[in-house]
Amino acid sequence: MSNQKNRSRFRWIIIISLWTFILAVALSFVSHYFLNELQSIALSFVILLLVVLLGILFDLVGTAAAAADIAPLNAKAARRVDGSRCGVYLVKNAEKVATFCNDVGGDISGIISGTLVTVIVIKLVVTFSQEQAEFYVAILLTALIAALTVGGKAWGKIIAINYSTEVIMLVGLLITKLQRPLKWFRRSGNDQR
Repeated sequence: MSNQKNRSRFRWIIIISLWTFILAVALSFVSHYFLNELQSIALSFVILLLVVLLGILFDLVGTAAAAADIAPLNAKAARRVDGSRCGVYLVKNAEKVATFCNDVGGDISGIISGTLVTVIVIKLVVTFSQEQAEFYVAILLTALIAALTVGGKAWGKIIAINYSTEVIMLVGLLITKLQRPLKWFRRSGNDQR
């Protein structure tokens, strides 16, 4: 039993590492593409803030999964409340959900936001031709994004711990709603074989 559990954990680590690589490449490509195509510094800031917000939301979900009590979710699942079965699954797999959300989602967002700050600083320097200010702009922008990220995650953790059942129900409902069209798509694809 112990060997099987260790193999399962090792397989999970390999899978999550591969997903991290794939997501990091995809998100980096998309964010760099948009930043390179956008001439507007304001829109570049919006993309940066969206990446930071994404990291905060992932962290909130991971913390809620680890903090949630499964009993209320089981009661809702017994009454067939939409999203509750998925919520039970998330809480039963809290270790994996927290790893994916906090580490993969949160860390990738942090890395990408740091890269985006660099790109924005370069755009600002090129636009305003103030090379001497580059050092100060980079420090201030990096500090601002770090403060927003840490403050946002602290706020998210308060919500996640105090309202963990509600957060997990909302995430479960969202996942359930997103899965429904995909189930139909998979079924219709299987019927054609």
